[in-house]
Amino acid sequence: MTDDGENRPERQRVTLTGISSRAWEHPADRGALTALRELRGFDDLVKAFFGMWNERGFRLQYLAGAIRVDHRQYPRVYQRFTEAARTLDVPEPPELYVHQSPIISGQAIGMDRPFVVISTAAVDKLDDEELRTLLGREIGHVRSGHAVYQTILTILTRWVTNISWIPMGALALRAVIVAMYEWWRKAELSADRAGLLAAQDQGASIRLFMKMAGGGDLSQIDTAAFLEQAAEYEGGGDLRDSLHKLGMTLFNSEPFPVARAAELRRWVDSGAYARIIGGDYPRRDDDRDASVTDDVKAAASSYREQFRDSTDPLVTLARKAAGGAADLAGSAARGARDWATGRGTNGNNDNGENN
Repeated sequence: MTDDGENRPERQRVTLTGISSRAWEHPADRGALTALRELRGFDDLVKAFFGMWNERGFRLQYLAGAIRVDHRQYPRVYQRFTEAARTLDVPEPPELYVHQSPIISGQAIGMDRPFVVISTAAVDKLDDEELRTLLGREIGHVRSGHAVYQTILTILTRWVTNISWIPMGALALRAVIVAMYEWWRKAELSADRAGLLAAQDQGASIRLFMKMAGGGDLSQIDTAAFLEQAAEYEGGGDLRDSLHKLGMTLFNSEPFPVARAAELRRWVDSGAYARIIGGDYPRRDDDRDASVTDDVKAAASSYREQFRDSTDPLVTLARKAAGGAADLAGSAARGARDWATGRGTNGNNDNGENN
């Protein structure tokens, strides 16, 4: 069983001075972000276009109906928030609000002045390390610029509902939204890494996912069994399960908790986390020199590795089909080459007779 985490000693955390958000961004997330950042003025255009109607409304909604956190209101939350920001070397943390909800959640919202919102369930059900992890991941969202694009996604989703009576308009927007959902799922994986770096407690990250999946009481939940669920979800079942998973994720902006736990474990096992804690990470001062080409190549490589290593039945079938097609193409190419070589060197026709 997993303990509730209330009596753990305080950990010493390494301050990641000058760390760039590129240190924690998933390759697919970073590739998209770098490309967008290279479009000079794109962010300003997006903010101006969408912000005219929505920026102030989003903020006023929480200013009127939630609690703004500071040293007087939710001081425990404020302390964990400032600690997470300090570890990620964020001198001016965004505004933080707590809103009423029975579901453990957090989000980063806004464009000109992004702010963070967490639920009352997160305050009530998370211990200090788990709370610091959740707050760190939302700070990571803000630092990566995700809040801007998440806000756009929220607005586009509303637009699809409003223009659903226009077939072509709705289809076009749905195609954009599907693509943005795929990017956002990778952005969530980036934020999970930022949360781990903020708390520097791997157990807290896994417990956070467990509590998101099953509520706040971990006394009857086992970490090893939870990770076994992740393995079964990713590779178990047959093609029917694969199609169900495809339908479940297509219009879902967040990966499921068990999948997020497995992905974060893979990132830790790759050695990337240890290297960052050891001081080997990109600095903000070097962000201007980031290569779009390198980041796009890294994103493509990430998808290739995911395709190569996946145990999902549908992906396995696609991989075999691709391999069979490659073998067939290779055989055809070798046959054509042998035929051409035979004609060129032996002077024989198809019947083996001399011309």
